[in-house]
Amino acid sequence: MTDFRRTLLWVVFSMSLVLIWDAWQRHNGHPSMFSPAPAKPAAAASAAPGGAVPSPATPAVAAAAATPGATPAAPAAAASAPVAKQVTVSTDLVKATLDSKGGSLVRLELLKQADQNDRSKNVVLFDQSAKRLYKAETGLVPPAGGAGLPNHHTVMDLVPGDLELKEGSNELQVRFESPEVGGVKLAKIYTFKRGDYVIGVRHEVINNSGAALSPRLYLQLVRDGNPPEGESSFYFTFTGPAVYTDASKFQKVEFKKIEKHQAGDSPLHATTGENGWVAMVQHYFAAAWLPDNGSGAKLPREFYSGKVDTNTYSVGMFLPVGEVGAGSTKAFDAQLYAGPQEENKLAALAPGLELVKDYGWFTILAKPLFWLLTQLHGLLGNWGWAIVALVVLLKIAFFWLNASAYRSMAKMKAINPKVMELRERLKDKPQQMQQEMMRIYREEKVNPLGGCLPIVAQMPFFIALYWVLLSSVEMRNAPWIGWIHDLSAIDPFYILPALMTGTSLLQTWLNPTPPDPVQAKMMWIMPLMFSVMFFFFPAGLVLYWLTNNILSIAQQYLINKQLGVLGKG
Repeated sequence: MTDFRRTLLWVVFSMSLVLIWDAWQRHNGHPSMFSPAPAKPAAAASAAPGGAVPSPATPAVAAAAATPGATPAAPAAAASAPVAKQVTVSTDLVKATLDSKGGSLVRLELLKQADQNDRSKNVVLFDQSAKRLYKAETGLVPPAGGAGLPNHHTVMDLVPGDLELKEGSNELQVRFESPEVGGVKLAKIYTFKRGDYVIGVRHEVINNSGAALSPRLYLQLVRDGNPPEGESSFYFTFTGPAVYTDASKFQKVEFKKIEKHQAGDSPLHATTGENGWVAMVQHYFAAAWLPDNGSGAKLPREFYSGKVDTNTYSVGMFLPVGEVGAGSTKAFDAQLYAGPQEENKLAALAPGLELVKDYGWFTILAKPLFWLLTQLHGLLGNWGWAIVALVVLLKIAFFWLNASAYRSMAKMKAINPKVMELRERLKDKPQQMQQEMMRIYREEKVNPLGGCLPIVAQMPFFIALYWVLLSSVEMRNAPWIGWIHDLSAIDPFYILPALMTGTSLLQTWLNPTPPDPVQAKMMWIMPLMFSVMFFFFPAGLVLYWLTNNILSIAQQYLINKQLGVLGKG
């Protein structure tokens, strides 16, 4: 019993190392130790219901059509094919590049978000470069799927107009129009608004075919499978597609699962619904197609995800446009959100959209902690001091629980000389030694578990706060004091990690010394090993742990002094 607390600490320490190694493996694209490849059951195919895949137009398209949920492949090149051009649209928040090929959004620079690797540059979310492939595409398919209507391969014409949001204007529209394909023209109108990361995308279907038709619209995001540049290998954050419906809720899909998925495997996510959205998620940022415009109207849709090319993946949905009569026009409005994961703003845009901000297993605790953190920031005006204040409030909330734990540890420290003498004297009689130790515990009214269980009870709250600080985009470029100019970046002078190491060693000195000399040495080595990680953690996380350590040391010091065991082994 006397070694139970230390044994539990060893278990926590060992599991932490295993989880850190597993996160590093996943971050670098290797399989997780906890997610072996599942057996392939005889289950429904992952294709959207009704075989909603585009029909092949050329032999090259046939392979794409075999992929569940595939969107139209590029048509065969023609000698007189028009040349696609790109235009750049500027607002107060974004600089967007639109390609006349499909009228697709192929680059998006976020003007208010500095790149953490090079602060002279801005974050580029969408891109088509040697380092990144990430874009938003839309188009039409016939009811049975396939090509034959304007899609994201169709070269469109840009209608002349402003490309920069002018001073005094709150809205800017950019219009593309396709040539007739199968007697149908598609106009795509982007609406950019001042102070908003939501881009309105209207699709106008103009039916000149002479007969009524009921096309389907697809909205998709295409991205490579690489994590964002500059991500740390010491902690894992999710990068990949996500699908949400009211019925199935939020479902993340890892790129490696898409890579391994085959026909006949169980679907990776919901394939149908009357509501919902699709997204591409990465640390701090997300892009999502939102077809409901906040109206709450039910509209059937079919979700898909798949591999487009080598290390290139898509997630999207098909939606019915409805019947478009001969000679008539029908419009369909959708929204594209592309920006930071600001939780409150995301929650207001669509049900469940705030879930792209990943809190891990402790979401139920993390959400109220984030709310409290934002309230403290509103009072203090500084995210760093808000972190300090939140830790102080948590320590106050758990004051008596901690006091109980520290008193138990202090009593253990007081009787430690007796226990060590007993272990030495009866080391060849383990049964008698255990009986004598239990007698000492009864006489001194010491519970060997008393110093451990109260601390374990608090762990979910502090783990939840860890994820709040790790995932909150509000920490990006947020200064604290002096040399800390960005709470989401590493301390440039490693002052906070050094202080963290010192406080961890001081806590070890205040704790009872294990009777076993090997354990005693390891109790000093453990905080040093943990501290190495903190040199690579964001400053906000280190500040949180440092504040917690300082407050714990102060409370433990006072209790040890009160019980007269300060400095004793």
